[in-house]
Amino acid sequence: MKLDWRLVLVLVLSLGMMVSCESTEDDDEDVTPAFEVLTAYMAANDMDATTVVSGWTIAASAVTGNEANFFIVDIRAADKYALGHIPGAVNSAYGDIVTTVEAGNTSDLPVVVACYSGQSAAHAVVALRLSGYTDAKSLLFGMSSWAMAFDSWSGNVASIAVDHANWSMAAAPALLADNADPVLNTDLTDGAAILAERVDAILAAFKGTPAATILDAPANYQINNYWGATDYDHYGHIDGAYQVTPGTLTIADDGLDILDPAMTIVTYCWTGQTSSMMTAWLTALGYDATSLKFGANSMIYSALESHKWSALTADLPME
Repeated sequence: MKLDWRLVLVLVLSLGMMVSCESTEDDDEDVTPAFEVLTAYMAANDMDATTVVSGWTIAASAVTGNEANFFIVDIRAADKYALGHIPGAVNSAYGDIVTTVEAGNTSDLPVVVACYSGQSAAHAVVALRLSGYTDAKSLLFGMSSWAMAFDSWSGNVASIAVDHANWSMAAAPALLADNADPVLNTDLTDGAAILAERVDAILAAFKGTPAATILDAPANYQINNYWGATDYDHYGHIDGAYQVTPGTLTIADDGLDILDPAMTIVTYCWTGQTSSMMTAWLTALGYDATSLKFGANSMIYSALESHKWSALTADLPME
């Protein structure tokens, strides 16, 4: 039988279109959709940074005497917990914080997480808030604010950035734009399931870096100064740091486009506690992120006019 070449051409073109469409769909499923599904789910469930990183600390003065009104979790090492802890607090490993709250908070009380300084508790609070515990809070300054014996702050304040070659008074560089989305390596396609997997990524490890490491090699990072513009100009900043006004880094309005997923994203604030929150939230989204530990207090403590750590002069009651 004679083959009609016109029919062959139609078949070849049709097959080519099918292969092309399948390849595009596969590529999308492997790379972009997981991030898009995750961020759409988080936006729809009020999990943007402006909500998650809001009203998330509680002072020791608001907890002491009211311990029965909270489910308090102490994520310090067991030996430190045994030396003294907030009355009624339960001990948990950092990585187990979500399961500890799920199993133990049977009265559905507001959750307070205590650590050494407030740095790792901030990470834990993000994991809890993204897991549905939206009223979870971190004990401000950690157990350093509860008992003098547990002061892990006073030994970490420093002024190493004062007169440092990589501390700058230059104008803020223009924010980046239109960066690619991070790649989420997952086979999951449901937003809630992807988020649960990303919460596990937060709880795999606390991500914090000492100030000296970042100051000595700022070009190795994308650095975001998490202050307002007035403070950025007044105090100066790490060389090359972007001025990221709180509320800029959000899912809404393509706020994440300023982040380069190929770089380690450093966020720093006054104390390292807010930057720890942002770091955990960015980790959930798939960025390689780290928090500058102890914030400006570990870099320009002597120059700070506010937001400074002050050591305790008296202990609060402990068990």
